[in-house]
Amino acid sequence: MQPRVLILRAPGTNCDQETAFAFQTAGGRPTVVHLNRLLENSRLAADYQILAIPGGFSYGDDISAGRIFGNQIRHHLRDSLEQFKAAGKLIIGICNGLQILVKSGVLLPDRADEPIATLTLNESGKFEDRWVNLRVVSDKCAFLRGIDHMYLPVAHAEGKFVARDEATLKNLDVAGQLVLRYTAAPDASTPQFDPVPYPANPNGASLNVAGLCDESGRVFGLMPHPERHIDPTQHPRWTREPRERGDGLAIFENAVRYFA
Repeated sequence: MQPRVLILRAPGTNCDQETAFAFQTAGGRPTVVHLNRLLENSRLAADYQILAIPGGFSYGDDISAGRIFGNQIRHHLRDSLEQFKAAGKLIIGICNGLQILVKSGVLLPDRADEPIATLTLNESGKFEDRWVNLRVVSDKCAFLRGIDHMYLPVAHAEGKFVARDEATLKNLDVAGQLVLRYTAAPDASTPQFDPVPYPANPNGASLNVAGLCDESGRVFGLMPHPERHIDPTQHPRWTREPRERGDGLAIFENAVRYFA
């Protein structure tokens, strides 16, 4: 089966074409759809097996990153996406997409209609645009099966993952949902509670979290951009460190293979 992929964009989204290319390269059938089309007809999502919310600056991030897009999902599309999840389908949010999934309540359960975690301003106080080393610390997430380390770019101003309280953070960690972490080097095995210094951890995220999934492992969000490392020539040192493929491609291949 060649799964259909819904790439959901809004004003300010700027990584939709790259995300579509990544899924196409992995063997999927992507279609870029404006959020307004789904708001007009929420049943449209039922025609797809994978939903992707790509990176960018939806609605200019005027209130906070992903807040407006997230609220539209929360108040108008929550039932539709809950049905999408219940049908055993996959959802991925990349950078702004992760911010949206968290702030909409789709990725993590709410407490009193408030997210139990969020993405806030980088500790550096500035927009971070750099490449980072990542390691997968849990086998819970369907998108990360068979992946150990990755080298991917980040580009965000509000990427610091924080939970509402220490108990919430610990519960997410014990449940294996904090699946992707920043690490100091490709072969580093830093204990998960040890802080990774800046700039290896570009935003100061708690427990070095770069990505997380829901309890099912089928809803996944990450701050780094896997769609920007599909071809080996996208690596900043591709002439000195030749490789057969980009590190990010495996994430999209896992999603397509899930429905094979």
